Amino acid sequence: MIELITFLSLLVLGFFFGQMAERRHYRSIRAREKKFRSEVLLIQTRTPPAQEKVQQVQLVMGSVVISVDYFKRFLAGLRALFGGRVRSYETLVDRARREAILRMQQQAGKLGAGMVINVRMETASISKGEKETVGSIEVLAYGTAIITAGAPSALAPSRELFVRG
Repeated sequence: MIELITFLSLLVLGFFFGQMAERRHYRSIRAREKKFRSEVLLIQTRTPPAQEKVQQVQLVMGSVVISVDYFKRFLAGLRALFGGRVRSYETLVDRARREAILRMQQQAGKLGAGMVINVRMETASISKGEKETVGSIEVLAYGTAIITAGAPSALAPSRELFVRG
């Protein structure tokens, strides 16, 4: 009986604290996306627009690791029994991708770049929990920062490879 009460208590705590942390993170993401939307343009093509006079280029990247909370892990375990979409992990991956892109944009902004071309992302599960369940995921966003002629350059010399936030 004590084990059941402990389990249910952890489940309820995981739900409430996980939801609270997720909401706070989404608020932060939305505020920073609004800021960077007008500062650093993201383009997935391999070449900059033809009208741009490129002065300098540099690789920029943003990386984030996000852990799965207890409640999401429990829901994913239930979903494994019945099959179907694991919605509890979808928000986790969405937050990680958006955060990695924001960190990449922040690094590009510090360099004085107006755009990042050839934007790519890599996703990996970096730790395994019990029975090979996902414990944490890492998302790496990277691209080529383009500094155009007339833009202030912060490239010489570059001391920062990763933006941590």
